[in-house]
Amino acid sequence: MRVGVYYRNDEVRLEERPLPSIGPGEILVKVLRSGICGSDVLEWYRRKKAPLVLGHEITGQVAEVGPGVKGLSLGEIVFVSHHVPCNTCRSCLRGHKTACLTLHGTNYDPGGFAEFIRVPRLNVEQGVFPLPEGVSLDEGVFIEPLACVLRGQRRADLKPGEAVLVLGSGISGILHLALARFCGAGRIFAVDVNPCRLALARRFGADEGWLAADFVPEVLRAANGGQLADLVVVAAGDPRAFAQAFRSVEAGGTILFFATAKPEERVAVPLSDLWRNDIKMLTSYGNDPHDARTAIEILQAKRLPLEEMITHRLPLERIGEGFRLVAQGGPALKVVICPHDRGGLDL
Repeated sequence: MRVGVYYRNDEVRLEERPLPSIGPGEILVKVLRSGICGSDVLEWYRRKKAPLVLGHEITGQVAEVGPGVKGLSLGEIVFVSHHVPCNTCRSCLRGHKTACLTLHGTNYDPGGFAEFIRVPRLNVEQGVFPLPEGVSLDEGVFIEPLACVLRGQRRADLKPGEAVLVLGSGISGILHLALARFCGAGRIFAVDVNPCRLALARRFGADEGWLAADFVPEVLRAANGGQLADLVVVAAGDPRAFAQAFRSVEAGGTILFFATAKPEERVAVPLSDLWRNDIKMLTSYGNDPHDARTAIEILQAKRLPLEEMITHRLPLERIGEGFRLVAQGGPALKVVICPHDRGGLDL
């Protein structure tokens, strides 16, 4: 079978691999759609593990069912989670399932940028979800990223009417904007370094958007009745975005660090200001099966314009082009790979 093998952002090769063999409790899935995530192009994170087959936002069709598998049938259209928790460790029992060591160690074989994947037993048991009627293959690639955003906003306890500022208008930031709008947030604002991304932010949920600059807190106050944001979501891994978050949050507000910085980078925390103004800081990584189910329910209700966020659909042989588009961070908002299609660039 054909796979897209990642070496670095500008070198993703189409190679041949043997078709995976499945065992008891496992399934083989024919990958029909696979989204390129912003985390896929974090070279500092990915290159140390290269070469490898990435891809964790997939929808596909059950092509083979191993002995002992229940509740799944050949030909069924499914979404497959790459990371699943054990549900028995201390982290899981305390409600921190994305800190579970099992979750961090699970994955499918080889990765979503392949024609087929083998889904291990634990993932079959906890991470395979049939797509409901009316949910398209394209919409299905948003289940994983939307579930991550859902978890972040649930942890931040976003309430109706609260003002939201999202720093970074890539696909994660756009999903935060759209979900905040769906959840009844008040005024919603976006910041990015790219005018194209700001236009997309306004299209998908932001009331106003500004280019990243030191004066953002001032224009935020002017646009929000003299107040800063009740929730600031950092969806860009730039240290300047983290610094700006501290200056943009209202007293009693929350900063959600949805993105991360490079391991060697450090951010100066104005502890006295945070302490005096009762500011809460949170991180959010990944999602768990509960978040995935909630994301599917939102997709089924057609409450978010997810398919409109797809800017490119590419066949597997053009995966290198897809990675370059995402890494450039321009108008390519969501790039979806179609491993079994032979189509051209779809804008």
